[in-house]
Amino acid sequence: MNASKPVSAAPSAWQAAHRIQANDLSSICEGDVQWAPLQSLWLSSMTIGAIVGGALFFSWSAFALFLATTAWVLLFGHSLGSHRKLIHDSFQCPRWLERIMVYSGVLLGLAGPLGLMREHELRDYAQRLPMCHPCLRHGCGFWVDCWWQLHCKLRLRNPPALHIEPRLAQDPFLVFLQRTWMAQQLPWAILFFAWGGWGFVFWGVCARVTAGVVGHWLIGYLAHNHGGMHFEIRGAAVQGRNVRLTSLLTMGECWHNNHHAYPGSARLGLFQGEWDSGWWALQLLAHVGLVWNLRLPEHLPERVELEVLHADSDPACAGR
Repeated sequence: MNASKPVSAAPSAWQAAHRIQANDLSSICEGDVQWAPLQSLWLSSMTIGAIVGGALFFSWSAFALFLATTAWVLLFGHSLGSHRKLIHDSFQCPRWLERIMVYSGVLLGLAGPLGLMREHELRDYAQRLPMCHPCLRHGCGFWVDCWWQLHCKLRLRNPPALHIEPRLAQDPFLVFLQRTWMAQQLPWAILFFAWGGWGFVFWGVCARVTAGVVGHWLIGYLAHNHGGMHFEIRGAAVQGRNVRLTSLLTMGECWHNNHHAYPGSARLGLFQGEWDSGWWALQLLAHVGLVWNLRLPEHLPERVELEVLHADSDPACAGR
């Protein structure tokens, strides 16, 4: 296959509306995976702190802090703030609440909000095309993918254009968080040290960041390689998978096949038995008037490339 051929002779509706704009497959397929020193040292230092410091300064109160803070940043930060709100805008809420959730997402330790959006949009666009780079589709085996995703960056030779809306790209709050996302752990480290000593620092910061970053990669790898499917996106290089047994650990983000089918839906667990803690939290916030206009599959444009694989996975069952 000639990777320089046009992405599509006539761009589809999703391509025309996407934040990524590419003219040929070379912008998605051709590039090198290179070691990223800052990213690698960041995670390595957090991991060493979690393993060594966590063992030397273990206490049940420190472990409880780890559980509570990890649950907060996963649920209100990453799932609701970074993913369902910032990236997909799948619900509306007051500005102050949006900023609290987005800030909490930064505390997961993956990246700044705009950097996370750039990475997500590139991966999302590439996976919908007939071909994409193995790094973007988690396609080179478990340990290679682990090294690539956690310690390296993909350097595309001819990267496609990315257009983030000015209201986000020029938002002073988001720009500040993007510039300082690593440093945002420092105030919490100081607070935790004052509260409970080094044990609270190692468990409340290092262990939390390590679990969040490594867990994010692991679920991403599984959700693109193993698990059940209700839907298939015809012509896509990658199909999302539902990783059922991790629903509570991921706050519902494990229903990735559903998400590939309806990326703008605020609800990810669409069928009976698909637990979605993020959706439960949104329903609770909607009940007290703090969120509204929650988008569901029935509110999204029809997708001609979407194929239902099983009779009990008909879009009507998902509320469509």
